[in-house]
Amino acid sequence: MQQDKHPDYHSVVFRDRAAGYAFLTRSTAQSEQTIEWDDGESYPVIDVEISSESHPFYTGKARTVDTEGRIARFERRYGGAESGEAG
Repeated sequence: MQQDKHPDYHSVVFRDRAAGYAFLTRSTAQSEQTIEWDDGESYPVIDVEISSESHPFYTGKARTVDTEGRIARFERRYGGAESGEAG
């Protein structure tokens, strides 16, 4: 590995405050804030808005798309089968 070509790769804690979840991993991300981890060491911490603990896809709380409502709204705006136009 050539010196001075690669960024500093170090341990970092990523914290999802909304879910109360944090995990320790390695990254090149930088932060001035630190947190004391379970092992007693202090690591830089980066707050994220969403993680696997709070993302709807992973939690099973994904919204269902109202396709029928979208189609009805489209037909109201731009005409549709009820306007008598042949398609």
